[in-house]
Amino acid sequence: MSRRDFLRSGHFPTLLAAFLYFDISFMVWVLIGAMGNSIAQDLGLNDAEKGLIVAIPLLGGSLLRLVLGVLTDRIGGRRTGLWGLSLTVLPLLLGWRWADSASHLILVGLLLGIAGASFAVALPLASRWYPPHHQGLAVGIAGAGNSGTALATFFAPLLAAWVGWQGVFGWAIVPVVAVLLLFAWLAKDSPTQPPPQPLRAYARAFLQADTWWFNGFYAVTFGGFVGLASFLSIYFHDQYGLSKIAAGRFTTLCVFAGSFLRPVGGYLSDRWGGHRLLVAVYLGIALVMTLMAFQPPLAAATAILFVGMALLGMGNGAVFQLVPLRFPRQIGVVTGVVGAAGGLGGFFLPTVLGSLKQLTHSFAGGFLLFAVVGGLAAVAMVWKARAWYRQTADQNWSEQSVPRLGPTITIPAASESGLAINDPIPAGVSSRSV
Repeated sequence: MSRRDFLRSGHFPTLLAAFLYFDISFMVWVLIGAMGNSIAQDLGLNDAEKGLIVAIPLLGGSLLRLVLGVLTDRIGGRRTGLWGLSLTVLPLLLGWRWADSASHLILVGLLLGIAGASFAVALPLASRWYPPHHQGLAVGIAGAGNSGTALATFFAPLLAAWVGWQGVFGWAIVPVVAVLLLFAWLAKDSPTQPPPQPLRAYARAFLQADTWWFNGFYAVTFGGFVGLASFLSIYFHDQYGLSKIAAGRFTTLCVFAGSFLRPVGGYLSDRWGGHRLLVAVYLGIALVMTLMAFQPPLAAATAILFVGMALLGMGNGAVFQLVPLRFPRQIGVVTGVVGAAGGLGGFFLPTVLGSLKQLTHSFAGGFLLFAVVGGLAAVAMVWKARAWYRQTADQNWSEQSVPRLGPTITIPAASESGLAINDPIPAGVSSRSV
């Protein structure tokens, strides 16, 4: 695969617009987590409350992704993205001029979910422009917008020390408006976007077992990434006594690994198969989180978490190498459903870490629980991949020639599973091979 071939196969301005939209939205989404130490000190929060307050935006994003996923399929990614960016200004204004208590901040956090829901817009917007053999890389590049987390964790603590944490919300409006203008200029809906479907057609996605499998797999990878990204500043501050700014810098270092290796995960999935990469990722997560449960010294913990976030980032790319090809006609809504599950995973992780810290006075229990979840996800991925392989063999479906490291697995597309059978498949999208 050459770079020239990739650039010619799709619409790069839209891919860039999707990345920028996701990047700035992700920055806004995790602002509370990035400023968690300042907020906790100002509002006098305990360990459990710290975990909850930084997790609330993740819950809001999880719920609203379903809405934006449906809108993306019905009115297109460009218009939905313009609405999403415009509405993101509202919680920033409230956080700047109104939020002065934990209850106010909870409402602001829920509304910040509008920014987190950008996932259900940016990925389908980019995906619909690219053929199957470039899906992993295209979606990985758009999804690398989660690097906005690094912007938040690095700059927000610095700004909070200067203008206060409420003032940071006000400053964040400036880049949001700038990206809104760029998005309006660059983004364009793919001509292969399928026509709007009745809402009952979307509901059928929930009847597909594979939807729920993808939900679980993504809850571990994306939920782990965004949950840790929101909580690590608090972890470094409480566990090692770092200053707020230093804790943000250590968090940024770890977040960079997950953000920029997501496209690598998509590329490797295109080459080897997302299911194989995911098995390796989940086993790696189990090992990394087990090591963290032993509460290593700061340098070792930073290196371990760097590797862990890198694995989670590649896992995100691997999951969404599979989703667009499994559900080519319902990319928006299924992306929204799966993304919502990822947000829920992100909500539970800091909540559990904070609650167990409150109960046991240690972070070890939370990391150990995450290690167990990673091991179970690896077993589930192996089992599901074998089921796909058996189903392929039983039905004797044809497949594209894609480089693999072992037996080729094809996943039945939505059209063969009773979903929107009469709708045309978008040009350049395979209904079978993953």
